[in-house]
Amino acid sequence: MPLVGLGTWKSAPNEAGQAVEYALEQATYRHIDCAAAYGNEKEIGASLAGVFKRGKVRREDVFITSKLWNTAHAGDAVRPACEETLTDLGLDYLDLYLVHWGMATSDGHWALDKNGVLALEPVSYRETWEAMEGLVEAGLVKAIGVANLSVAQLIDLLSYANIKPAVNQIELHPHLQQSRLVEFCQYRGIGVTAYSPLGRPGYAEMTDKLVEDEIITGIARAHGKTPAQVLLRWGIQRNTVVIPKSIHPDRIKENIDVFDFELSEAEMRVIAGLERGLRLVDPYEWGKIPYFD
Repeated sequence: MPLVGLGTWKSAPNEAGQAVEYALEQATYRHIDCAAAYGNEKEIGASLAGVFKRGKVRREDVFITSKLWNTAHAGDAVRPACEETLTDLGLDYLDLYLVHWGMATSDGHWALDKNGVLALEPVSYRETWEAMEGLVEAGLVKAIGVANLSVAQLIDLLSYANIKPAVNQIELHPHLQQSRLVEFCQYRGIGVTAYSPLGRPGYAEMTDKLVEDEIITGIARAHGKTPAQVLLRWGIQRNTVVIPKSIHPDRIKENIDVFDFELSEAEMRVIAGLERGLRLVDPYEWGKIPYFD
């Protein structure tokens, strides 16, 4: 699993495909992170087909991840959801398939009940995971994993899983480091992928942007790098995979140019001091579910 991947969350359908094409053919990426919930897999699939047809990049050289959405957690819904993703992406298999969240929800992206609370469905995670294991046995996916799971949820999963999750994809950046969760996963051989590794700098409402932090910008100047590159390098040196999202060619190329420098132990400690517990993705904000409490 390449240490840097192209994230596609929040990429509009007409932009995501172009970003993937540029990343693979012009910027040496070999890892693309997708999800059914992002609403752009058909466009990404069209671009992947073009890339592989031109022959500059082979399918077997690209690590492609997708994710099972909350509305397809029932055992009999998992395989159809995976097959739909494979059709949309134009693939015969996925390198990694994740359960996007540790909760099953009703029809709709984030369906709410009459009180504005996320409408949950009584589907056990075990039922979902056993169906995910069936995807490996059927050859539809090479590996399975999870996203947004806590230590308590992982402990429960590990008690019955026949196939251990290969990865836990979680929000990680210097303002939300989740060090104990990362340590737990790595100790048990579960890889960690960091989403929003730059702290979502493109959000206009963000007033506390990591790419503008004085410590980060100072370290960037010292290395002749950009703040974004420092943030990604920090994630890599924590032994996590980073999947920054961008649709801009210059940013896409910049984000993978992080292997020609190294942060010192002192610099890593200074960045660790930026921890604020600032979670940017929280189901309580849109569905009153205190998922991370």
